[in-house]
Amino acid sequence: MTPERIPDVVFHTRVRNEALGGDNPFEWKDVTSAEFFGGRRVVLFGVPGAFTPACSEHHLPGFERHYDDFRALGVDAVACLSVNDAFVMFQWAKSRSIEKVFMLPDGNGDFSRRMGLLVERKPQGMGMRSWRYSMVVEDGAIVKMFVEPGVRDNPQGVGLTVSNAETMLEWLRSRAG
Repeated sequence: MTPERIPDVVFHTRVRNEALGGDNPFEWKDVTSAEFFGGRRVVLFGVPGAFTPACSEHHLPGFERHYDDFRALGVDAVACLSVNDAFVMFQWAKSRSIEKVFMLPDGNGDFSRRMGLLVERKPQGMGMRSWRYSMVVEDGAIVKMFVEPGVRDNPQGVGLTVSNAETMLEWLRSRAG
């Protein structure tokens, strides 16, 4: 059986360009799924929102803390995806001292929607958001996914039981031996 492939979308990112000078040396860079995931092994985790409690205190810091463990297991990149724009993702990473995890903005929710993981969070005033999950992607193919149970619109909250860094590490280690 052939693994499912990640959707073909364009991520609108901001990258540093020192040649611009000034206080804000960043420019827009559109990155396709093929460019981001092609030819490498990526651990991607999706979160409901930047600056939210579980995402900020546990999910994102766990992947940052274990970044070197992921690299030692043959992972080329670890990325955090949220339905937030590049500016919010940058400030969120800065506020949490995130230096290793790549912050991947899904500002329009295109990736999350095509993954079937875009949910409504209107009672909390959050609009459309990603469900919480993590996955291993090898050259664009989804090898393993850990999706928090109960994917649905307007949940009270979204748990963090199976998509955490430790679960992903345990799975990767079981495959390495």
